[in-house]
Amino acid sequence: MTNLKNKVAVITGGNSGIGYATAKKLSEDGVQVIITGRRKEAIEKAASELNVTGLIADQSNLQAIEELVTEVTSRFGKIDVLLINAGITKFATIELMTENVFDEIMNVNFRGAYFTLSKFIPILNDNASVVLLSSTSATISPQSASVYAASKAAINAVMKIAALELAFRKIRVNAVSPGPIATEIMNKIGLDDKLENQLIGSIPLARMGKADEVADLIIFLSSKQASFITGSNFLVDGGQSI
Repeated sequence: MTNLKNKVAVITGGNSGIGYATAKKLSEDGVQVIITGRRKEAIEKAASELNVTGLIADQSNLQAIEELVTEVTSRFGKIDVLLINAGITKFATIELMTENVFDEIMNVNFRGAYFTLSKFIPILNDNASVVLLSSTSATISPQSASVYAASKAAINAVMKIAALELAFRKIRVNAVSPGPIATEIMNKIGLDDKLENQLIGSIPLARMGKADEVADLIIFLSSKQASFITGSNFLVDGGQSI
């Protein structure tokens, strides 16, 4: 039992992958869930499937974040769970990284996540839980992922400071860092049999992770059972980062 029934949760990037899996489990537990996404059709489809509220929001746009907070406040009041999950993954060596791609990754993964947290703080209930989706890339330093890894390392740093700044309100802030998880983002970055075999070969448990497995940890961290956990980063990677 998670004791989250009738609580209100916001999940950015909730129309697919880990965000979708978390929204599904929370909704089934009786939580009022709001998912956000940039693509109207995708967010409406996901919201219908999950029986949750879907709102259009570009997490890389500060005005869109402010409008999202205003709408959530007007419709739901304060919230109890915030999962900052929206993110993008693109790869290039440091030598070949372009300014446009650098800015795109940082605007969504770091700037967007930072200001999503910042703007939602006033409408977090005391004793609320914030979970930021990080990545093992910030730990294992994969080649060609310098900007992506840096964006997630920055998230980890902010998470710790937010945990200290919000502790007086008993708001807990943690990060979850998945390794290779079998979601549609893997197809977007060009996962093929060869790459999949290489990934699996780097994982002691010898398989890809599942979105549900990450969702279970996020939900635990959002529950009363984790009431003494804050400022921590949890690796969900089958031992890849060891």
